[in-house]
Amino acid sequence: MNTPATDRERIVDAALALAADSHWENLRLYDVAANLGISLNDIRRHFREKEDLVEAWFDRADAAMLAVPETPGFHELTSTERIHKLIMAWLDALAPYRLVTRQMIVNKLEPGHLHVQIPGLLRVSRTVQWVREAAGRNATFVRRALEETALTSIYLATFAHWMADDSVGGQKTRRFLELRLRDAERLDHLVFRKRGRSEMPPPTETPRDEVAPPTGKP
Repeated sequence: MNTPATDRERIVDAALALAADSHWENLRLYDVAANLGISLNDIRRHFREKEDLVEAWFDRADAAMLAVPETPGFHELTSTERIHKLIMAWLDALAPYRLVTRQMIVNKLEPGHLHVQIPGLLRVSRTVQWVREAAGRNATFVRRALEETALTSIYLATFAHWMADDSVGGQKTRRFLELRLRDAERLDHLVFRKRGRSEMPPPTETPRDEVAPPTGKP
């Protein structure tokens, strides 16, 4: 007997498979229902509209990414290495349906789709926050805001690169992300480490007239 969770996953799987044979734009929920031998009401119990299937697909990627910190050796990596591993895990979860994922994104970006674009921006922010949490980033205030902005830019640029990447195992994307993160790390060190040094007070010197005279006979 299927549980609600497995019913939800079956619907997403069927939608992805049907879209892979055609196009995401051509997918209709009644085709998904017919494929699974269920009714539209059965789908509506889990998804209010077709766009909710996209959210469920990206939720899977989030879940796969958040499982990474449980793997052996993860916490021995540097912070930058952790971020790289997390973002690539997110993309790898989407890889079986990369073309369909690209079609989903193109559909979101079409003019007049503000009702899906605004939630899409919120999802980007949410995923980036999960990346920071999973990587153990603890910057605060100005540094946190700048870090979030930089990481969001890197995440989106890497996602765009991945959607057009035809290399085996996404090696081009892995290298692209590695270089972007390395650049961001250099910039972070340049800004905040130099700033930290400049904020340090200069070393104090003992005034000459307070220096004790040497002991012993003159």
